[in-house]
Amino acid sequence: MTATAERPQATIFKRPTATTGIWSWLTTVDHKKIGIMYGYAAFFFFILGGIEALLLRIQLAQADAEFLTAGAYNALFTMHGTTMVFLFVMPVGAAFMNYLLPLLIGARDVAFPRLNALSWWIFFFGGIFLYSTFFFGTSLAPISPEGIPGNLAAAGGPGTLHFLADSPDGGWFGYQPNAGPLYSPGTAMDYWALGLQILGLASLISSVNFIVTVFNMRAKGMRLLRMPVFAWMSTVVAFLLLFSLPIIAVALFMVTFDRQFGTLFFAPVGGGDPILWQHLFWLFGHPEVYILILPAMGIVSEVLPVFSRKPLFGYSAVVFAGAAIAFLGFGVWAHHMFASGITPVAQAAFGLATMTIAIPTGIKIFNWLGTMWGGRIRLTTPMLFAVGFVAMFTIGGLSGVTHSIVPSDWQQTDTYYIVAHFHYVLFGGAVFGLFAGLYYWFPKLTGKVMNPTLGKTHFWLQFIGFNLTFAPMHWLGLQGMVRRTWKYPAEVGLEPWNVVVTIGAFTIAASILVFMYNWYTSRRRGQDSGIDPWDARTIEWTTPNPTPEYNFATAPVVSRLDAFWHMKYDEDEEGRAVRKDDADEILAHLEYDGRNPSAPIHLPSPSYFPLIMAVGIPIIFYGIIYHTTMWGKALILIGAVISLSALIGWGIEPLEEESPVEAEDADEEDMELELVEVDDE
Repeated sequence: MTATAERPQATIFKRPTATTGIWSWLTTVDHKKIGIMYGYAAFFFFILGGIEALLLRIQLAQADAEFLTAGAYNALFTMHGTTMVFLFVMPVGAAFMNYLLPLLIGARDVAFPRLNALSWWIFFFGGIFLYSTFFFGTSLAPISPEGIPGNLAAAGGPGTLHFLADSPDGGWFGYQPNAGPLYSPGTAMDYWALGLQILGLASLISSVNFIVTVFNMRAKGMRLLRMPVFAWMSTVVAFLLLFSLPIIAVALFMVTFDRQFGTLFFAPVGGGDPILWQHLFWLFGHPEVYILILPAMGIVSEVLPVFSRKPLFGYSAVVFAGAAIAFLGFGVWAHHMFASGITPVAQAAFGLATMTIAIPTGIKIFNWLGTMWGGRIRLTTPMLFAVGFVAMFTIGGLSGVTHSIVPSDWQQTDTYYIVAHFHYVLFGGAVFGLFAGLYYWFPKLTGKVMNPTLGKTHFWLQFIGFNLTFAPMHWLGLQGMVRRTWKYPAEVGLEPWNVVVTIGAFTIAASILVFMYNWYTSRRRGQDSGIDPWDARTIEWTTPNPTPEYNFATAPVVSRLDAFWHMKYDEDEEGRAVRKDDADEILAHLEYDGRNPSAPIHLPSPSYFPLIMAVGIPIIFYGIIYHTTMWGKALILIGAVISLSALIGWGIEPLEEESPVEAEDADEEDMELELVEVDDE
């Protein structure tokens, strides 16, 4: 580290309130804090979803078990699937996008910081709303004679499993009319449908924000094909959200109208069409798979080149393959419906489309392998998780291709073979990739490096537990174990493999405990990371760790792909990377300059209006569920007043206070105008 001449630190102008403490988090519009809150909330729901899965596995570890009732089992697997898809993988992807996207493209924040805060608070209250069904929902009568919702009116008080029996039990897919008012009476599925509406609104707002950020706020010189792959995948995901969420929103509105207002969109008795729900749901549901997996693909595409010490093999191919996956994802939805009675022509068409989508996926896999081939690989914790992602996702993809063959799919569709497939894709793929990102970018968040021994212990426990859990499910499915069943007879011989699966599930749980301990201890007393702990390639590592509030002290200028790498390395006559003699001095200047900006930096002011506006939305939805009562109508009115008042306050609140520098500049301009007027006279 070379000595750098000191200079006075510039003032960072922003509203002087809400800089520390809990109020700073409640009113923040900083994309990094919002990303952190998304991450912690998503991990909390991950723990909840994991506990639900463990309860399911305890029930299935033994033939003819009585640990759970059938109703409790249905409720648990419904909430497990809903939680893992909508409350864990989607928001943890949003956490990475919020924290990293502006850093990756050289921006100080997202395009609409307050809108970003609004999306976070809507998600937060949407998760609370969805899980409040455990306390307020009912699967029997929607309202007691006294007008009290759900199990609060249960005679004799709630029983041991009452909170489960009165929870959503129609599956995370909510198939109609099974999850409609006739077969799922009460309010539990109303909470499910309206909770997903709230969560979808949050994601829709984020998608618009990210798209505008990428197209309008890139650093000078950062062309689209100079963006890091994770920034590209974030953009693709934002477009997927923008086009797919309105589809499920329409479908959920139809469900709510069927349940609350007596319409018959999905009721055959009134001329409705249950298959319509499947079409609408899977038109959203299959792009949703890529919404879940593409952020992890982007993370792995950043991690592999760093720890292979090679550029990403076929950068353009990886980018366009990601876009192709998203585009083709809208054309394969009916492979989820081969057993629903669609015509043979449709089955053949969607079978072929399903085979086609394997092409861009295969391109990505071979490019990742090409990146590692011949590289100087360092098996750090992020690299282990990235390699684990490639291996497990490939297995999941290969089992998925079998579903494009219609007769094979008929045999597999209601068995544990499908459960094994989508967990290899979404857990073996998305979750392994997300953990790679957590270990890789942990220094950006904390300025520390996570303990590598604990990290590798976490990886191997999770890797072994994952394969113990989901590999045997392929065999259980092929032996005839039916999905969504709460028990099975001993004579069918499925118990041994189910015991193995349950052992694997608890091994995964142990690995997560190791991760939590590592995270906690590394934040408190981990090794300092410095500015460039991994010898990275992209420009987010040109800022000090942890990331300053203003991101970049000086707006970066990008001249080529992997700009940070080329700041540190030249090439010799044979094209091999050679570290520059002044690379350490460059890093020292970057760290010093990043902590001591030379000019005033304006940041958006904190605001509590996004929080207040988000509070009103679940209140309105509670009122919709109980709209037949006076207090239900009152809730609709109260929620609307809260949200509209916050919107008005938002509109008239200044975005930022005038800084002294701006005030001086304005006075100088006024003086110049006066002088001109005097001269003219």
